[in-house]
Amino acid sequence: MEEKTTALNVQENGEIKEAEVKTAATVQKADTEQQPETHAHEILDGSVIDYSTKSLSEILRLFQEMIDRGDQQELYKNADIIKASFYKVLKKEKIASGMFMQPGSEEAATAGEVKKTQEGEETISNNPFAEMERGFKELYSKYKVERAGYTKEQEKGKEENLKLKLGIIDSINMLLEKAEDVNHTFPAFRELQAKWKALGAVPQEKAKELWENYNRTIEKFYDYIKINNEFRDIDFKKNLEAKTELCKKAENLVNAKNVVNAFNELQKLHEEWKDLGPVAKDEREPIWERFKAATSLINKKHQEYFENLKEQQKKNLAGKNELCESAEKIAEERLEESSQWNALSKKMEDLQAKWKTIGFASKKDNQKIYDRFRAACDKFYNAKRDYYAKFKDVMQENLKKKEDLCAEAEKLMASDDWKKTTDQLINLQKVWRSVGPVARKQSDVVWKRFRAACDAFFDKKAKHFGGNDEQFNENLTAKRAIIEQIKAYVPKESKDDNIVALREFQDKWNGIGFVPFKEKETIVREYDEALNLHFKDLRDPEEEKKMSRLKRLITDAKSSGKGDRGIRFEREKLLAKFHKVESDISTLENNMGFFAKSKNADLIKEDIKKKIAAGKEELKQLENKIKMIDKNF
Repeated sequence: MEEKTTALNVQENGEIKEAEVKTAATVQKADTEQQPETHAHEILDGSVIDYSTKSLSEILRLFQEMIDRGDQQELYKNADIIKASFYKVLKKEKIASGMFMQPGSEEAATAGEVKKTQEGEETISNNPFAEMERGFKELYSKYKVERAGYTKEQEKGKEENLKLKLGIIDSINMLLEKAEDVNHTFPAFRELQAKWKALGAVPQEKAKELWENYNRTIEKFYDYIKINNEFRDIDFKKNLEAKTELCKKAENLVNAKNVVNAFNELQKLHEEWKDLGPVAKDEREPIWERFKAATSLINKKHQEYFENLKEQQKKNLAGKNELCESAEKIAEERLEESSQWNALSKKMEDLQAKWKTIGFASKKDNQKIYDRFRAACDKFYNAKRDYYAKFKDVMQENLKKKEDLCAEAEKLMASDDWKKTTDQLINLQKVWRSVGPVARKQSDVVWKRFRAACDAFFDKKAKHFGGNDEQFNENLTAKRAIIEQIKAYVPKESKDDNIVALREFQDKWNGIGFVPFKEKETIVREYDEALNLHFKDLRDPEEEKKMSRLKRLITDAKSSGKGDRGIRFEREKLLAKFHKVESDISTLENNMGFFAKSKNADLIKEDIKKKIAAGKEELKQLENKIKMIDKNF
């Protein structure tokens, strides 16, 4: 319930009228309890200092500078925030250095102690964190001592103000005894009022009683002093003008955008109102009702503001709880593949981005919910870091294994024991497939080395057996027949129909095996010339070369007795390329969301869209090649 006191306004006929106004204690209490919550650590020169981002030495330096400035209001506002930030950073740096110990352990109980020698002299700990903590405790103790002294001085000052104000009341009562000397009494009364206003606060428990005493004395002066009507009317008029101005100021505050500031300004207006004298009897009730009406509106808005703020903070807390639950669920995942870690990292980043869009929770909950979310994020990223640290070692081991396989293959590539060496190389290929991945920058190098050794042997084997293989001549005849079919083709009006025909000719051609080596260049040139007669604009030369090469690998593996040599390696390479293109597309699509609406941004976005489309087309081609391999092996 709101504390109130009674201001006694004097009427012309001596009648006393009661009007309710808030006491100084009430205003002070409302001002303290209804301030909006702040989440800034400190405000200095208009900038915010977040101590939790500072190092231990920086926090100590800032605290020392603040103590040296001696501004007790600044210290009172920031000391406990600095203390909490210091121990949070201390714990974080201990963990980072590996020196953090579980609370309650024997090491933790003795860590950082300032020990004493047998002679009673203190020795400094070798633990740098203990020294930091000891230095902070000394600064904080110094602040507490100074704060206690400052508080004591403040209370002493309030007691002195109380004595002086009681003296002023006595002086006004003494003026009543000399009321007949109006020319002396009234200026003296005004001087005493000015002294009263100039004095500061008094002990809170005495404020109400003192104010009521002072107000009664003022009213007695106006009611019983034998002042002439001219002085009284002038004073009433002056007081009315001052109170009217206060009413205008209060009414202007009703529509202020910042409700909290308006409420605080209103308290100052109430203090000014209390220090003003009475007005004429017929003006007292209307002027007070006007001021009270503005006060009621501002108080109502102030109350509604904090009710809405409290409700919003509840919603914010609920939203942040959901994010914490999601983050904690992600942090509990146990993953074994890099792609899984990347996918969950994206989810965690999305949660962090969403966290930033949610406002503060209540003061008592905000730090707790933030610490909970931060703990889940830290747990996930620490686990990810540990995974990749171990994964790096595993890839290094895999590289060593593959290099050993390369060395073995290189020893066999000059052999002419076709059957035995073929079996040995095929076995090495199987072992290669069972070895896990290596770092991307080393993967192509070691793969090309291994493949070169295998190809060297099988190419030599194919050349050895190729001269006696009549199948090559049959293949040559079949390919010449296809060339004649292409030349006889009559293009259709539909582009799609022509594309279908082109692919049929290409599939037939690629389905035929090797031709004699000396005829190879001639037959390929004739084939290209025939296709260009009707399909030049529909062909993709580079893609045809890649597809032709793949089909040759498949045909060679089936017909030459090499088994699946090189095919599985080709599939592994295609699959790696597929994942990379897929990842690049995902990155490009993600980047699209970061561009604001502008002319330059639109141009960049169009370029990215083209790259995405090209990437998706490449994915289709890669997928077709992988399916072709899977279909044959």
